[in-house]
Amino acid sequence: MGKGTVVGTAVVVCAAAAAAVGVAVVVSRRRRSKREAEEERRRRAAAVIEEVEQRFSTPTAVLRGIADAMVEEMERGLRADPHAPLKMLISYVDNLPTGDEHGLFYALDLGGTNFRVIRVQLGGREKRVVSPQYEEVAIPPHLMVGTSMELFDFIAAELESFVKTEGEDFHLPEGRQRELGFTFSFPVHQTSISSGTLIKWTKGFSINGTVGEDVVAELSRAMERQGLDMKVTALVNDTVGTLAGGRYVDNDVVAAVILGTGTNAAYVEHANAIPKWTGLLPRSGNMVINMEWGNFKSERLPRSDYDNALDFESLNPGEQIYEKMISGMYLGEIVRRILLKLAHDASLFGDVVPTKLEQRFILRTPDMSAMHHDTSHDLKHLGAKLKDILGVADTSLEARYITLHVCDLVAERGARLAAAGIYGILKKLGRDKVPSDGSQKQRTVIALDGGLYEHYKKFRTCLEATLADLLGEEAASSVVVKLANDGSGIGAALLAASHSQYASVE
Repeated sequence: MGKGTVVGTAVVVCAAAAAAVGVAVVVSRRRRSKREAEEERRRRAAAVIEEVEQRFSTPTAVLRGIADAMVEEMERGLRADPHAPLKMLISYVDNLPTGDEHGLFYALDLGGTNFRVIRVQLGGREKRVVSPQYEEVAIPPHLMVGTSMELFDFIAAELESFVKTEGEDFHLPEGRQRELGFTFSFPVHQTSISSGTLIKWTKGFSINGTVGEDVVAELSRAMERQGLDMKVTALVNDTVGTLAGGRYVDNDVVAAVILGTGTNAAYVEHANAIPKWTGLLPRSGNMVINMEWGNFKSERLPRSDYDNALDFESLNPGEQIYEKMISGMYLGEIVRRILLKLAHDASLFGDVVPTKLEQRFILRTPDMSAMHHDTSHDLKHLGAKLKDILGVADTSLEARYITLHVCDLVAERGARLAAAGIYGILKKLGRDKVPSDGSQKQRTVIALDGGLYEHYKKFRTCLEATLADLLGEEAASSVVVKLANDGSGIGAALLAASHSQYASVE
Protein backbone atom coordinates (compact mmCIF):
# COMPACT_ATOMS: atom_id res chain seq x y z
CA MET A 1 0.00 0.00 0.00
CA GLY A 2 1.43 3.35 -0.94
CA LYS A 3 1.96 6.19 1.44
CA GLY A 4 -0.78 8.22 -0.22
CA THR A 5 -3.24 5.39 0.15
CA VAL A 6 -2.52 5.05 3.87
CA VAL A 7 -2.94 8.73 4.42
CA GLY A 8 -6.18 8.77 2.45
CA THR A 9 -7.57 5.84 4.42
CA ALA A 10 -6.61 7.53 7.68
CA VAL A 11 -8.38 10.68 6.60
CA VAL A 12 -11.53 8.74 5.75
CA VAL A 13 -11.44 6.88 9.07
CA CYS A 14 -10.92 10.09 10.98
CA ALA A 15 -13.76 11.76 9.09
CA ALA A 16 -16.05 8.81 9.82
CA ALA A 17 -15.08 8.91 13.46
CA ALA A 18 -15.68 12.62 13.59
CA ALA A 19 -19.06 12.16 11.95
CA ALA A 20 -19.95 9.44 14.45
CA VAL A 21 -18.92 11.69 17.30
CA GLY A 22 -20.98 14.48 15.75
CA VAL A 23 -24.04 12.25 15.50
CA ALA A 24 -23.55 11.07 19.05
CA VAL A 25 -23.31 14.66 20.23
CA VAL A 26 -26.50 15.58 18.36
CA VAL A 27 -28.33 12.54 19.73
CA SER A 28 -27.07 13.30 23.21
CA ARG A 29 -28.18 16.91 22.92
CA ARG A 30 -31.59 15.83 21.66
CA ARG A 31 -31.99 13.39 24.52
CA ARG A 32 -30.89 16.02 26.99
CA SER A 33 -33.22 18.56 25.40
CA LYS A 34 -36.11 16.08 25.52
CA ARG A 35 -35.29 15.20 29.13
CA GLU A 36 -35.08 18.86 30.06
CA ALA A 37 -38.40 19.56 28.32
CA GLU A 38 -40.01 16.68 30.21
CA GLU A 39 -38.57 17.96 33.50
CA GLU A 40 -39.87 21.45 32.70
CA ARG A 41 -43.32 20.03 31.88
CA ARG A 42 -43.41 18.16 35.18
CA ARG A 43 -42.23 21.24 37.04
CA ARG A 44 -45.07 23.27 35.54
CA ALA A 45 -47.60 20.55 36.35
CA ALA A 46 -46.34 20.44 39.93
CA ALA A 47 -46.64 24.23 40.19
CA VAL A 48 -50.28 24.15 39.06
CA ILE A 49 -51.11 21.31 41.45
CA GLU A 50 -49.35 23.03 44.35
CA GLU A 51 -51.36 26.21 43.74
CA VAL A 52 -54.63 24.25 43.62
CA GLU A 53 -53.74 22.44 46.84
CA GLN A 54 -53.08 25.75 48.56
CA ARG A 55 -56.21 27.52 47.30
CA PHE A 56 -58.49 24.53 47.93
CA SER A 57 -57.13 23.89 51.41
CA THR A 58 -59.81 23.79 54.13
CA PRO A 59 -58.14 23.37 57.52
CA THR A 60 -60.47 22.92 60.47
CA ALA A 61 -59.88 26.46 61.70
CA VAL A 62 -61.08 27.84 58.34
CA LEU A 63 -64.18 25.64 58.46
CA ARG A 64 -65.02 26.89 61.96
CA GLY A 65 -64.75 30.44 60.66
CA ILE A 66 -67.10 29.60 57.78
CA ALA A 67 -69.61 28.09 60.23
CA ASP A 68 -69.45 31.27 62.32
CA ALA A 69 -70.06 33.33 59.19
CA MET A 70 -73.03 31.09 58.33
CA VAL A 71 -74.55 31.75 61.76
CA GLU A 72 -74.03 35.51 61.35
CA GLU A 73 -75.73 35.49 57.96
CA MET A 74 -78.60 33.35 59.27
CA GLU A 75 -79.24 35.91 62.01
CA ARG A 76 -79.10 38.78 59.50
CA GLY A 77 -81.63 37.01 57.30
CA LEU A 78 -83.96 36.37 60.24
CA ARG A 79 -83.85 40.12 60.94
CA ALA A 80 -84.85 40.83 57.32
CA ASP A 81 -81.58 42.64 56.62
CA PRO A 82 -82.03 43.57 52.93
CA HIS A 83 -78.32 43.05 52.28
CA ALA A 84 -78.15 39.57 53.81
CA PRO A 85 -77.26 36.91 51.21
CA LEU A 86 -79.35 34.36 53.11
CA LYS A 87 -83.00 35.38 52.85
CA MET A 88 -84.11 32.84 55.50
CA LEU A 89 -87.58 32.45 54.01
CA ILE A 90 -90.47 31.76 56.37
CA SER A 91 -92.16 28.59 55.10
CA TYR A 92 -95.33 28.96 57.23
CA VAL A 93 -94.87 25.30 58.13
CA ASP A 94 -95.37 25.31 61.89
CA ASN A 95 -96.85 21.83 62.28
CA LEU A 96 -94.53 19.06 61.19
CA PRO A 97 -95.86 15.52 60.89
CA THR A 98 -96.09 13.59 64.14
CA GLY A 99 -97.02 10.13 62.89
CA ASP A 100 -100.63 10.46 64.05
CA GLU A 101 -101.88 11.56 60.61
CA HIS A 102 -104.76 9.59 59.09
CA GLY A 103 -106.48 9.69 55.72
CA LEU A 104 -106.00 9.94 51.99
CA PHE A 105 -103.66 12.67 50.75
CA TYR A 106 -102.10 13.67 47.46
CA ALA A 107 -98.87 15.45 46.48
CA LEU A 108 -97.75 17.18 43.31
CA ASP A 109 -94.00 17.60 42.91
CA LEU A 110 -93.12 20.13 40.19
CA GLY A 111 -89.44 20.92 39.98
CA GLY A 112 -88.23 20.51 36.43
CA THR A 113 -89.06 19.04 33.05
CA ASN A 114 -91.01 16.23 34.76
CA PHE A 115 -93.51 16.32 37.58
CA ARG A 116 -94.75 13.59 39.88
CA VAL A 117 -98.16 12.95 41.34
CA ILE A 118 -98.28 10.93 44.55
CA ARG A 119 -101.05 9.32 46.57
CA VAL A 120 -100.77 7.97 50.11
CA GLN A 121 -103.11 6.51 52.67
CA LEU A 122 -101.89 7.45 56.15
CA GLY A 123 -102.74 4.99 58.91
CA GLY A 124 -101.45 6.68 62.05
CA ARG A 125 -98.62 5.37 64.21
CA GLU A 126 -99.46 1.72 63.64
CA LYS A 127 -99.87 1.56 59.86
CA ARG A 128 -97.91 4.71 58.88
CA VAL A 129 -97.78 5.22 55.06
CA VAL A 130 -99.96 2.62 53.37
CA SER A 131 -99.54 1.71 49.70
CA PRO A 132 -97.90 4.89 48.34
CA GLN A 133 -98.42 5.26 44.60
CA TYR A 134 -96.50 7.46 42.15
CA GLU A 135 -96.75 8.51 38.57
CA GLU A 136 -94.19 10.62 36.70
CA VAL A 137 -95.21 12.78 33.78
CA ALA A 138 -92.97 14.53 31.24
CA ILE A 139 -93.93 18.11 30.45
CA PRO A 140 -94.10 18.67 26.67
CA PRO A 141 -91.42 21.21 25.67
CA HIS A 142 -93.91 23.61 24.11
CA LEU A 143 -95.71 23.97 27.46
CA MET A 144 -92.48 25.13 29.12
CA VAL A 145 -92.57 28.27 26.98
CA GLY A 146 -96.34 28.61 26.52
CA THR A 147 -98.97 30.21 28.73
CA SER A 148 -99.71 29.71 32.39
CA MET A 149 -103.19 28.36 31.67
CA GLU A 150 -101.86 25.76 29.23
CA LEU A 151 -99.26 24.48 31.69
CA PHE A 152 -101.55 24.26 34.72
CA ASP A 153 -104.42 22.78 32.68
CA PHE A 154 -102.06 20.02 31.53
CA ILE A 155 -100.94 19.35 35.11
CA ALA A 156 -104.52 19.36 36.42
CA ALA A 157 -105.66 16.96 33.68
CA GLU A 158 -102.89 14.50 34.57
CA LEU A 159 -103.75 14.85 38.25
CA GLU A 160 -107.42 14.15 37.53
CA SER A 161 -106.50 11.02 35.54
CA PHE A 162 -104.37 9.84 38.47
CA VAL A 163 -107.23 10.41 40.94
CA LYS A 164 -109.47 8.21 38.82
CA THR A 165 -107.14 5.26 39.41
CA GLU A 166 -107.76 5.19 43.18
CA GLY A 167 -108.02 1.57 44.28
CA GLU A 168 -109.61 -0.18 47.25
CA ASP A 169 -106.66 0.66 49.51
CA PHE A 170 -107.57 4.36 49.45
CA HIS A 171 -110.53 5.78 51.36
CA LEU A 172 -111.86 9.34 51.43
CA PRO A 173 -114.39 9.92 54.25
CA GLU A 174 -117.85 10.89 53.13
CA GLY A 175 -118.32 14.61 52.57
CA ARG A 176 -114.61 15.47 52.59
CA GLN A 177 -112.55 17.14 49.93
CA ARG A 178 -109.31 15.61 48.68
CA GLU A 179 -106.26 17.55 49.85
CA LEU A 180 -102.93 18.14 48.13
CA GLY A 181 -99.41 19.12 49.12
CA PHE A 182 -97.76 21.11 46.32
CA THR A 183 -93.97 20.94 46.06
CA PHE A 184 -93.01 23.85 43.79
CA SER A 185 -89.25 24.11 43.38
CA PHE A 186 -89.04 27.55 41.78
CA PRO A 187 -88.39 30.89 43.54
CA VAL A 188 -91.57 31.90 45.36
CA HIS A 189 -92.50 34.64 47.79
CA GLN A 190 -94.60 32.63 50.22
CA THR A 191 -97.45 34.46 51.97
CA SER A 192 -99.09 31.59 53.89
CA ILE A 193 -98.88 27.81 54.18
CA SER A 194 -101.04 27.53 51.05
CA SER A 195 -100.15 30.56 48.94
CA GLY A 196 -97.14 32.11 47.28
CA THR A 197 -96.33 34.30 44.29
CA LEU A 198 -93.82 33.26 41.65
CA ILE A 199 -90.67 35.41 41.60
CA LYS A 200 -89.18 34.00 38.39
CA TRP A 201 -89.11 30.86 36.30
CA THR A 202 -85.87 28.83 36.13
CA LYS A 203 -84.75 25.43 34.74
CA GLY A 204 -85.70 26.20 31.15
CA PHE A 205 -89.24 27.48 31.83
CA SER A 206 -90.30 30.81 30.36
CA ILE A 207 -94.07 31.12 30.71
CA ASN A 208 -96.09 34.25 30.23
CA GLY A 209 -98.56 35.43 32.83
CA THR A 210 -97.33 33.60 35.95
CA VAL A 211 -94.60 35.80 37.46
CA GLY A 212 -96.13 37.75 40.34
CA GLU A 213 -99.16 35.45 40.47
CA ASP A 214 -100.16 33.02 43.22
CA VAL A 215 -99.16 29.58 41.93
CA VAL A 216 -101.65 27.83 44.23
CA ALA A 217 -104.48 29.95 42.81
CA GLU A 218 -103.30 29.09 39.27
CA LEU A 219 -103.37 25.36 40.05
CA SER A 220 -106.69 25.61 41.91
CA ARG A 221 -108.39 27.33 38.96
CA ALA A 222 -107.03 24.67 36.61
CA MET A 223 -108.39 21.89 38.85
CA GLU A 224 -111.79 23.62 38.87
CA ARG A 225 -111.75 23.74 35.06
CA GLN A 226 -111.11 19.99 35.09
CA GLY A 227 -113.96 19.41 37.54
CA LEU A 228 -111.49 18.07 40.12
CA ASP A 229 -112.60 18.75 43.71
CA MET A 230 -109.25 19.09 45.48
CA LYS A 231 -107.77 21.70 47.83
CA VAL A 232 -104.11 22.68 48.10
CA THR A 233 -103.42 22.80 51.85
CA ALA A 234 -99.61 23.12 51.75
CA LEU A 235 -97.21 24.85 49.36
CA VAL A 236 -93.60 23.84 50.02
CA ASN A 237 -90.23 23.61 48.36
CA ASP A 238 -88.34 20.33 48.10
CA THR A 239 -86.07 20.98 51.10
CA VAL A 240 -89.00 21.69 53.43
CA GLY A 241 -90.70 18.58 52.07
CA THR A 242 -87.58 16.55 52.82
CA LEU A 243 -87.58 17.90 56.38
CA ALA A 244 -91.23 16.91 56.83
CA GLY A 245 -90.61 13.44 55.44
CA GLY A 246 -87.59 13.03 57.69
CA ARG A 247 -89.49 14.19 60.79
CA TYR A 248 -92.30 11.70 60.05
CA VAL A 249 -89.79 8.83 60.16
CA ASP A 250 -87.67 10.18 63.01
CA ASN A 251 -88.94 12.75 65.51
CA ASP A 252 -85.37 13.96 66.20
CA VAL A 253 -84.89 15.43 62.72
CA VAL A 254 -84.23 19.17 63.09
CA ALA A 255 -82.88 20.05 59.64
CA ALA A 256 -82.81 18.84 56.06
CA VAL A 257 -80.11 19.41 53.47
CA ILE A 258 -80.25 18.68 49.75
CA LEU A 259 -76.95 18.02 48.01
CA GLY A 260 -77.71 17.18 44.41
CA THR A 261 -77.50 19.20 41.21
CA GLY A 262 -78.21 22.20 43.43
CA THR A 263 -78.17 22.57 47.19
CA ASN A 264 -80.34 24.02 49.93
CA ALA A 265 -81.14 23.59 53.61
CA ALA A 266 -84.14 24.03 55.89
CA TYR A 267 -84.35 23.74 59.65
CA VAL A 268 -86.75 24.14 62.57
CA GLU A 269 -86.34 27.52 64.28
CA HIS A 270 -87.94 28.81 67.47
CA ALA A 271 -90.56 31.32 66.36
CA ASN A 272 -89.47 33.86 69.00
CA ALA A 273 -85.97 33.83 67.43
CA ILE A 274 -87.31 35.24 64.15
CA PRO A 275 -87.37 39.05 64.54
CA LYS A 276 -89.03 39.55 61.16
CA TRP A 277 -92.00 37.35 62.12
CA THR A 278 -94.89 39.75 62.78
CA GLY A 279 -97.86 37.42 63.14
CA LEU A 280 -99.13 35.55 66.16
CA LEU A 281 -96.68 32.99 67.46
CA PRO A 282 -97.67 29.53 66.19
CA ARG A 283 -99.07 27.11 68.75
CA SER A 284 -96.12 24.77 68.21
CA GLY A 285 -93.71 27.61 69.01
CA ASN A 286 -91.65 26.64 65.96
CA MET A 287 -91.36 27.61 62.32
CA VAL A 288 -89.53 25.87 59.47
CA ILE A 289 -87.08 28.21 57.75
CA ASN A 290 -86.09 27.70 54.13
CA MET A 291 -82.53 29.03 54.16
CA GLU A 292 -81.84 29.09 50.42
CA TRP A 293 -78.27 28.54 51.60
CA GLY A 294 -76.86 28.13 48.09
CA ASN A 295 -76.61 31.93 48.04
CA PHE A 296 -74.40 32.05 51.14
CA LYS A 297 -71.26 34.08 50.55
CA SER A 298 -68.42 35.13 52.82
CA GLU A 299 -64.85 36.36 52.54
CA ARG A 300 -63.96 33.26 54.56
CA LEU A 301 -64.89 30.90 51.74
CA PRO A 302 -61.67 29.68 50.03
CA ARG A 303 -62.46 30.84 46.51
CA SER A 304 -59.90 30.29 43.78
CA ASP A 305 -59.36 31.77 40.33
CA TYR A 306 -61.26 28.77 38.96
CA ASP A 307 -64.28 29.63 41.12
CA ASN A 308 -64.15 33.30 40.20
CA ALA A 309 -63.98 32.52 36.46
CA LEU A 310 -66.84 30.01 36.72
CA ASP A 311 -68.98 32.55 38.55
CA PHE A 312 -68.15 35.36 36.11
CA GLU A 313 -69.13 33.22 33.12
CA SER A 314 -72.32 31.89 34.72
CA LEU A 315 -75.88 33.02 34.04
CA ASN A 316 -76.08 34.50 37.56
CA PRO A 317 -72.70 36.07 38.42
CA GLY A 318 -72.33 37.05 42.06
CA GLU A 319 -75.17 34.74 43.12
CA GLN A 320 -75.29 31.19 44.52
CA ILE A 321 -71.61 31.37 45.48
CA TYR A 322 -71.79 28.55 48.04
CA GLU A 323 -73.76 26.35 45.64
CA LYS A 324 -71.10 26.85 42.97
CA MET A 325 -68.47 25.44 45.34
CA ILE A 326 -70.30 22.40 46.73
CA SER A 327 -73.10 21.16 44.44
CA GLY A 328 -73.26 18.55 41.71
CA MET A 329 -73.93 21.10 39.00
CA TYR A 330 -70.45 22.59 39.38
CA LEU A 331 -67.91 20.14 40.86
CA GLY A 332 -67.19 18.45 37.53
CA GLU A 333 -66.87 21.83 35.84
CA ILE A 334 -64.28 22.96 38.41
CA VAL A 335 -62.27 19.79 37.71
CA ARG A 336 -62.47 20.51 33.96
CA ARG A 337 -61.12 24.02 34.45
CA ILE A 338 -58.15 22.74 36.46
CA LEU A 339 -57.40 20.03 33.88
CA LEU A 340 -57.58 22.67 31.14
CA LYS A 341 -54.98 24.76 32.98
CA LEU A 342 -52.75 21.67 33.27
CA ALA A 343 -53.25 20.91 29.57
CA HIS A 344 -52.25 24.47 28.58
CA ASP A 345 -49.39 24.97 31.03
CA ALA A 346 -47.98 21.46 31.33
CA SER A 347 -49.19 19.53 28.24
CA LEU A 348 -50.97 17.06 30.54
CA PHE A 349 -52.70 15.32 27.62
CA GLY A 350 -49.96 15.80 25.01
CA ASP A 351 -48.73 18.66 22.90
CA VAL A 352 -52.22 19.54 21.68
CA VAL A 353 -54.95 20.62 24.11
CA PRO A 354 -58.01 18.35 23.60
CA THR A 355 -60.72 20.37 21.85
CA LYS A 356 -63.48 18.91 24.01
CA LEU A 357 -61.68 20.00 27.17
CA GLU A 358 -62.46 23.58 26.13
CA GLN A 359 -66.22 22.91 26.29
CA ARG A 360 -67.89 24.18 29.45
CA PHE A 361 -69.70 21.58 31.58
CA ILE A 362 -68.63 18.69 29.33
CA LEU A 363 -67.30 16.93 32.44
CA ARG A 364 -70.28 16.15 34.65
CA THR A 365 -70.02 15.37 38.34
CA PRO A 366 -71.25 11.75 37.89
CA ASP A 367 -68.30 11.24 35.51
CA MET A 368 -65.98 12.88 38.02
CA SER A 369 -67.30 10.51 40.69
CA ALA A 370 -66.74 7.48 38.45
CA MET A 371 -63.13 8.55 37.84
CA HIS A 372 -62.58 9.32 41.51
CA HIS A 373 -63.73 5.84 42.56
CA ASP A 374 -61.42 3.97 40.15
CA THR A 375 -59.36 1.53 42.25
CA SER A 376 -57.61 -0.31 39.41
CA HIS A 377 -53.81 -0.27 39.65
CA ASP A 378 -53.44 1.46 36.28
CA LEU A 379 -56.61 3.60 36.55
CA LYS A 380 -57.90 2.09 33.32
CA HIS A 381 -61.51 3.07 34.07
CA LEU A 382 -60.45 6.69 34.60
CA GLY A 383 -58.51 6.55 31.34
CA ALA A 384 -61.58 5.22 29.54
CA LYS A 385 -63.66 8.09 30.88
CA LEU A 386 -61.10 10.63 29.65
CA LYS A 387 -61.19 8.98 26.24
CA ASP A 388 -64.99 8.92 26.07
CA ILE A 389 -65.51 12.46 27.38
CA LEU A 390 -62.46 14.38 26.15
CA GLY A 391 -61.50 12.27 23.14
CA VAL A 392 -57.98 11.62 24.48
CA ALA A 393 -57.17 8.20 23.02
CA ASP A 394 -54.04 7.49 25.02
CA THR A 395 -53.30 9.06 28.40
CA SER A 396 -50.16 8.43 30.40
CA LEU A 397 -50.36 6.83 33.82
CA GLU A 398 -49.02 10.11 35.23
CA ALA A 399 -51.86 12.09 33.61
CA ARG A 400 -54.41 9.67 35.04
CA TYR A 401 -53.01 9.95 38.57
CA ILE A 402 -52.93 13.73 38.32
CA THR A 403 -56.58 13.70 37.20
CA LEU A 404 -57.46 11.46 40.15
CA HIS A 405 -55.72 13.88 42.52
CA VAL A 406 -57.62 16.85 41.07
CA CYS A 407 -60.93 15.01 41.59
CA ASP A 408 -59.89 14.34 45.16
CA LEU A 409 -59.03 17.99 45.86
CA VAL A 410 -62.29 19.35 44.41
CA ALA A 411 -64.55 16.74 46.05
CA GLU A 412 -62.84 17.07 49.42
CA ARG A 413 -63.17 20.85 49.44
CA GLY A 414 -66.85 20.65 48.47
CA ALA A 415 -67.65 18.03 51.11
CA ARG A 416 -65.79 19.90 53.86
CA LEU A 417 -67.49 23.19 53.00
CA ALA A 418 -70.89 21.45 53.06
CA ALA A 419 -70.04 20.00 56.47
CA ALA A 420 -69.15 23.49 57.72
CA GLY A 421 -72.60 24.71 56.66
CA ILE A 422 -74.33 21.89 58.55
CA TYR A 423 -72.15 22.63 61.57
CA GLY A 424 -73.28 26.27 61.32
CA ILE A 425 -76.94 25.21 61.54
CA LEU A 426 -76.17 23.08 64.59
CA LYS A 427 -74.38 26.05 66.19
CA LYS A 428 -77.39 28.27 65.53
CA LEU A 429 -79.61 25.71 67.27
CA GLY A 430 -77.19 25.24 70.16
CA ARG A 431 -76.72 21.58 69.27
CA ASP A 432 -73.02 21.74 68.47
CA LYS A 433 -71.78 20.82 71.93
CA VAL A 434 -72.57 18.73 74.96
CA PRO A 435 -74.81 20.55 77.50
CA SER A 436 -72.63 22.23 80.14
CA ASP A 437 -75.29 21.98 82.85
CA GLY A 438 -75.08 18.21 83.01
CA SER A 439 -78.45 17.69 81.34
CA GLN A 440 -78.98 14.77 79.01
CA LYS A 441 -77.62 15.06 75.48
CA GLN A 442 -80.22 15.67 72.78
CA ARG A 443 -80.22 13.33 69.83
CA THR A 444 -80.00 15.43 66.67
CA VAL A 445 -80.76 14.12 63.19
CA ILE A 446 -80.00 15.80 59.85
CA ALA A 447 -82.01 14.45 56.90
CA LEU A 448 -79.88 14.52 53.75
CA ASP A 449 -81.16 13.99 50.22
CA GLY A 450 -79.77 14.44 46.73
CA GLY A 451 -77.81 12.42 44.22
CA LEU A 452 -74.45 13.98 45.12
CA TYR A 453 -74.72 12.81 48.72
CA GLU A 454 -76.40 9.50 47.88
CA HIS A 455 -74.18 8.31 45.03
CA TYR A 456 -70.78 10.02 45.47
CA LYS A 457 -69.40 7.78 48.23
CA LYS A 458 -66.10 9.61 48.79
CA PHE A 459 -67.92 12.94 49.01
CA ARG A 460 -70.39 11.52 51.54
CA THR A 461 -67.68 9.86 53.65
CA CYS A 462 -65.61 13.06 53.74
CA LEU A 463 -68.63 15.20 54.69
CA GLU A 464 -69.58 12.93 57.59
CA ALA A 465 -65.99 12.64 58.86
CA THR A 466 -65.53 16.43 58.69
CA LEU A 467 -68.76 17.10 60.58
CA ALA A 468 -67.70 14.66 63.30
CA ASP A 469 -64.31 16.38 63.53
CA LEU A 470 -65.92 19.83 63.88
CA LEU A 471 -68.29 18.61 66.58
CA GLY A 472 -65.72 16.69 68.57
CA GLU A 473 -66.09 13.10 69.67
CA GLU A 474 -68.55 13.61 72.51
CA ALA A 475 -70.96 15.97 70.71
CA ALA A 476 -70.71 13.95 67.48
CA SER A 477 -71.99 10.86 69.29
CA SER A 478 -75.47 12.42 69.49
CA VAL A 479 -75.62 13.76 65.91
CA VAL A 480 -76.88 11.50 63.12
CA VAL A 481 -76.78 12.19 59.39
CA LYS A 482 -79.47 10.12 57.72
CA LEU A 483 -80.22 9.58 54.03
CA ALA A 484 -83.77 10.72 53.30
CA ASN A 485 -84.05 9.34 49.80
CA ASP A 486 -86.75 11.03 47.73
CA GLY A 487 -88.42 12.46 50.82
CA SER A 488 -89.80 15.66 49.30
CA GLY A 489 -92.82 14.09 47.54
CA ILE A 490 -94.07 12.07 50.50
CA GLY A 491 -93.15 15.05 52.68
CA ALA A 492 -95.55 17.29 50.74
CA ALA A 493 -98.39 14.79 51.24
CA LEU A 494 -97.56 14.63 54.95
CA LEU A 495 -97.62 18.44 55.20
CA ALA A 496 -101.01 18.45 53.47
CA ALA A 497 -102.12 16.13 56.27
CA SER A 498 -100.57 18.08 59.15
CA HIS A 499 -102.12 21.31 57.82
CA SER A 500 -105.42 19.72 56.77
CA GLN A 501 -108.58 21.82 56.93
CA TYR A 502 -110.06 18.94 58.92
CA ALA A 503 -107.23 18.65 61.44
CA SER A 504 -109.18 20.43 64.19
CA VAL A 505 -112.13 18.04 63.91
CA GLU A 506 -110.15 14.80 64.06
